[in-house]
Amino acid sequence: MSAVTATIPEDVMKTVQAKPTLREEGVKLGFRLTLPAQILVLFIAVFPLLMQLYISLTDWSPLSGLGWWSAWSLWNNFANYTDLAADARFWSALKRTATVMIVCVPAEFLLGLALATLFADEFPGKRIFYSILLMPMMVVPAVAGYMFFMLFQSGGPVNDILSALSGFPVTIAWLSDPTLALVAVMLADIWQWTPLMFLILLAGLVGVPGDQIKAATLLGANPWQRFVTIVLPKMKTIIIIALAIRVIENFKIFDTLYIMTGGGPGVATETISVYIYKLTTQDLIWGYVAAIALAILIVLSIAAVFAMKRMARAREVPA
Repeated sequence: MSAVTATIPEDVMKTVQAKPTLREEGVKLGFRLTLPAQILVLFIAVFPLLMQLYISLTDWSPLSGLGWWSAWSLWNNFANYTDLAADARFWSALKRTATVMIVCVPAEFLLGLALATLFADEFPGKRIFYSILLMPMMVVPAVAGYMFFMLFQSGGPVNDILSALSGFPVTIAWLSDPTLALVAVMLADIWQWTPLMFLILLAGLVGVPGDQIKAATLLGANPWQRFVTIVLPKMKTIIIIALAIRVIENFKIFDTLYIMTGGGPGVATETISVYIYKLTTQDLIWGYVAAIALAILIVLSIAAVFAMKRMARAREVPA
């Protein structure tokens, strides 16, 4: 009698253990229900990349008379990538893009931080100024390009203001000079995208604990010491995010620049996006364009991973 009593609970236990738990069943059901959507997302994300890689290994172009699926017959043994390494115009465009990025992103960051610090406190008319400050960000980049194209004409408002200030007529051909044209483009970018930097930094600034600021004030810290020792360490994650967003977006600068200068005079303001656009629409060498785009994608992905690692490290270090 005692042996039977001891055997039954053991069998029941094995049966219970063999059955999937409610949680496991839920996970399996969720996977099955979302599988079509996962496959669709994977297809949308992966197929263009695979197609780009495939085309970049060939000399295919729309003028070849072949469909893209037959591009394998124009296989070129990685010639597009070796050509890319030796393409002086590509490296010049890349260097110009880096120059724009090195000037614009820090300028937008410093201006955005200064404005965010100002708007963190209350002052009369704050809401009105806040709305005015965000307006450039809402302008379509192509429209912003047209606005600055008009501003920097030889007979435009910029030269008129300089003439009024200097007392003699100023007729600088801003967009015809290789150096000044790039300066004008950078001013347009700073004008339009400083509000975005301001908005992100202001969100980080209002999240800084007020009690720590008050404690530091009571201990005798001046505004600069409070800013350096409390505010900036608390904002470092949001600062990295803001800089990463602008670096990636600035690298792709196109609309404003193309409307203002078209990459000219000559190729003086030709950034990497404008260079790719010209190769795509004028030269029609799509295999080479795919190789450039893929190389840029890899570089930007590495930069994004680096930024995310820095962000994760910043979270781990106590502020």
